[in-house]
Amino acid sequence: MSDQNDKLKQLKTSSMDRRLSIAKASLLAGTRWAASSAGSIFSSEEEKEKKRKKAMKEQADYLVAEIGKLKGSIVKIGQMMALYGEHFLPKEITDALNTLNNQTVALAWPAIKQQLVSQLGSKLDDLTIDHEPLGTASLAQVHRATRKSDGMELVLKIQYPGVAAAIDSDMSLFRNMLKLTRMVPQTREFDQWFDEVREMMHREVDYGIEAATTRRFAERLRNDSRYAVPQIIDEYCTDQVLCMTFERGVPINSPVMLSLPQERRNALGEASLEIAVRELFEWGEMQTDPNFGNYLVRLGNGNDIKDKIILLDFGAIRQFDEHLLTVARNLIKAGYYHDPQSMVSAMTGYDFFDSIPQSIKPDMAKVFLLATEAFSSPENNKELPEGVMDNENRYDWKKSQLHSRVMQQASKSMASRYFSVPPKEFMFISRKFIGAYTFMTVIDAKTNVRNMIKVFI
Repeated sequence: MSDQNDKLKQLKTSSMDRRLSIAKASLLAGTRWAASSAGSIFSSEEEKEKKRKKAMKEQADYLVAEIGKLKGSIVKIGQMMALYGEHFLPKEITDALNTLNNQTVALAWPAIKQQLVSQLGSKLDDLTIDHEPLGTASLAQVHRATRKSDGMELVLKIQYPGVAAAIDSDMSLFRNMLKLTRMVPQTREFDQWFDEVREMMHREVDYGIEAATTRRFAERLRNDSRYAVPQIIDEYCTDQVLCMTFERGVPINSPVMLSLPQERRNALGEASLEIAVRELFEWGEMQTDPNFGNYLVRLGNGNDIKDKIILLDFGAIRQFDEHLLTVARNLIKAGYYHDPQSMVSAMTGYDFFDSIPQSIKPDMAKVFLLATEAFSSPENNKELPEGVMDNENRYDWKKSQLHSRVMQQASKSMASRYFSVPPKEFMFISRKFIGAYTFMTVIDAKTNVRNMIKVFI
């Protein structure tokens, strides 16, 4: 954890303060950007491109550093643009925005305590709270606490003061920043994503929704020993404080994970993907943030005590309508049978697919069939790379290099322009599955995913 001197003593919560900070940073970045463009006027095209990328990286890094100091929704906007923005933002911009996940500065304890006093009042006397945060995010930070009366270990997710009220003005600030810097083209697709991020921000600061969703998932999984969900403690919840039980575990990418026997890693991998499958086929709602920080693993003993995946964060839950779910389910079923014609047939009844010429769909189907090859079998998919699936239909995620192969196939496809900005609903679903794929790749799991699809076929 960073030193106290590195923490912010207070947030710039007034719209005037935030507007001035962003305007100053944007104008400076824009001026530097214009100067760098003018300075390369007599250079060769190759040299101009090299200088352009260098200047864009420098200005993007500078802007991101300034954004990180403000915290709140403007940081979350940047994080969401990094997650989904590779389809319409320059690589230099998304690379810089990706660093926002690692560099958000903690708010110092006196400011956090002031927020807790305003939210909990005398109830604060019931708790002993660690002054150092367990985690720091764009909209809140998390502190561990102990209830004095019974020693119950708790976690307090404390929303930064003024964050909820600043969402709409922060959205305008971020858009103006991009206009001033002139580094990002203003397109219809960009506007649509901006509106989606705005809705997500408002949902994510609604702790009543998050508490209800946490309870809902806890109830669904209460009899499944592979998962643990924190218990919401209503007594210490408010509009801007979410209190739940503290759950011990190790990070997904912890070295201890790779030291587990293969069978235990396989079981954890299956559990991580089964959540995504059940969200899509059974529950109709999905935790759409694939950040590894939203999960821990509570290690068992390899015998009677099983390993558990701890699901920590339900702030990014999204519901999908039945029409979209039907289309998405049919795409996965076509992948299960590895049937090109079924995949083409699944691409109907949705605006995005209906706008694609019928002659292009078979080419697009090849990309989807590749993306779902782990759901197929050696019997129906003769294109499976050698050694990527064993005789028990366990798929070797690390060996498969599936994500890079899908990206290569999509870029070569005649339908590549239709992949440039896919509909946001499908992007959320694909991101969730990519997160599960990455989970299994990181822990080097080999899993049979056909079995978990079979029950829904």
